[in-house]
Amino acid sequence: MTERQRVNIGEQHQAAYKALIALSSKVDEAAAAAGLDPLLVELLRIRASQINGCAFCLRMHTRDALKKGESPDRIAVLPAWEETDYFSETDRAALRLTEAITLVAQGHVSDEDFDAAADVLTAEQISAVAWLATVMNAFNRVSITSRYHVGS
Repeated sequence: MTERQRVNIGEQHQAAYKALIALSSKVDEAAAAAGLDPLLVELLRIRASQINGCAFCLRMHTRDALKKGESPDRIAVLPAWEETDYFSETDRAALRLTEAITLVAQGHVSDEDFDAAADVLTAEQISAVAWLATVMNAFNRVSITSRYHVGS
């Protein structure tokens, strides 16, 4: 029995995919305007992709983070960020909010998670992190549904 070829939904509906890319660009601008470190932005993308199990996005954003100068150690311990001293208070607040948004089906974004972010991040930063998580989760779903190839 052969496996059915997956539809690449980005190619099938190119206008929708291009709109997602344009949205991602606007979100990058919002993150920069909010003062979020570009390395943190990549870590948030990596963390959402880890939770979602998106190999394609993990590879892409890990490479991007390394090119931008991110520490291999911080990337390596990212799934256990709460147990390390590698991450600043801002990093921790953004990571916690990103995880809550990515895992929204497991209890929504709790008041505790939101309040923890609001204790550290500005309203502009909270919004930028939320949009980063939202867009990354969308890209993860496009990639996973279409089975984007990841290989040597």
